[in-house]
Amino acid sequence: MGKSNEEHVQERNLDREGVMKVQKCKEHWVIGMCIIAFYLLGPVTGKEICYNRLGCFSDDPPWAGIPGRLLTGLPDSPEHMNISFSLYTRETGNNSQVISAINSSTIQNSYFSSRRKTSFIIHGFGSTGKKGWVVEMCLLLLEVENMNCIAVDWKEGAKGTYVTAVNNIRVIGAEVAYFIKTLQKIFKYSPSEIHLIGHSLGAHTAGEAGRRTQGIRRITGLDPAGPFFEGTPPEVRLDPSDARFVDVIHSNAAHLPAVGLGMYNTTGHLDFYPNGGTVMPGCNDLIPQMKRSDFEALIADATVIGGCHHSRSHEFYFESILYPTGFIGYPCETYKSFESGDCFPCPQEGCPMMGHYADRFPAKLKRINQKYFLNTAADPPFTSWRQRVFIKLSGVKRTRGDINLVFHDTEGNTKEYQITSGVLSQDQIYTKYLDVEINPKLIKKVEFLWIKTPFTPLWSRLGADTVNIIHGGDGHRSTFCGHETVTYGAPQLLTPC
Repeated sequence: MGKSNEEHVQERNLDREGVMKVQKCKEHWVIGMCIIAFYLLGPVTGKEICYNRLGCFSDDPPWAGIPGRLLTGLPDSPEHMNISFSLYTRETGNNSQVISAINSSTIQNSYFSSRRKTSFIIHGFGSTGKKGWVVEMCLLLLEVENMNCIAVDWKEGAKGTYVTAVNNIRVIGAEVAYFIKTLQKIFKYSPSEIHLIGHSLGAHTAGEAGRRTQGIRRITGLDPAGPFFEGTPPEVRLDPSDARFVDVIHSNAAHLPAVGLGMYNTTGHLDFYPNGGTVMPGCNDLIPQMKRSDFEALIADATVIGGCHHSRSHEFYFESILYPTGFIGYPCETYKSFESGDCFPCPQEGCPMMGHYADRFPAKLKRINQKYFLNTAADPPFTSWRQRVFIKLSGVKRTRGDINLVFHDTEGNTKEYQITSGVLSQDQIYTKYLDVEINPKLIKKVEFLWIKTPFTPLWSRLGADTVNIIHGGDGHRSTFCGHETVTYGAPQLLTPC
């Protein structure tokens, strides 16, 4: 039998009731999700602020409201940050001239020369461009090249909380880009003559300036800041597309379980990871092991940890200006592979130099995200040259102890390195990868030294029959021969075979 009219009406009423219940359920679910999103993400994005000359800045994604950037927002005004540009040239000596793109006559009346290349040095969080490493870098660059060096100061925007400084670098980057456009307008100056060098947040500032200016010759990122940048889209952080050539030094990378102030992921054409890129020898400040969220909370409160490791990046760059061959980077997938010698010596195309002379590497633009590893010394000038050493012994057939090599250079410096320890046998060739702090070209002589154990007979004599050294930079092989044996503690002079 068919349904009556009354039954059809009841059925329709039930349907409407069900739909209304479902709708109410959806509404409550949406409201609940909005509340959760508000507490997780903060206020809804969509705000915008505009500044004369520089344009508008919004807090839409990816600038805020995405994983890793939940606390970020809008930048302060350029006036609030009191941004300044100080020009150093060979004519200014140790002094500088304050120049301004807003008052372009200050540039025209300065020692700025359109016939010279220009470097901009940009500091990071909690720092300044008026003194310290930024000024020292400019002065050293001028010693090796007649150029324009401009120190960018944004101290007022870099103090306070780290999150505020993160927001502010967008305006600083826009100001640098505006300055470059002014140089183009006044002097017809090409961006291909410009090199931006930035440390920490300054590295991402350089990236922002490069994103706004087509054709920048080079950007060097010195341990680009990690918190609120690691894993974010390219437009937020330093990226290979920001300049014709981007090279990066990672010295305090956040590599689990440790955390750091820098980025671990590659973010340039050539990315260098000295000593693995996280912990630097010679630095005593501790890098804690904690959850990433806890670390970001510390950073948000402007608590700086790992400062020595973080600063090593600009110290390495500084020394690389004076020691072009002392920072050879080896192409490798991991630091562990590098340490085990899997990436030794340099391939046929050669290896780049970390730091100032990285742009001399012929294959620098072959691809992006190229990883290079090296070890450095613990103290200035931090240089080291990687070698593979082979030693064949002579003397007693079998004994125990330590065997070392001592390198002497032409300036009277000596460095001693242990090759092996334990059982020593004539039947075995002992191999060791050494990162020697003495330039191989300056080595005057090599000595063999052995130290006995308490149970080694006093009359035992040992020597190096041959020592073969392969130099990692060019694959050159040096061979030294020993013509005698020595008692423990007495050096054996080795001569070229």
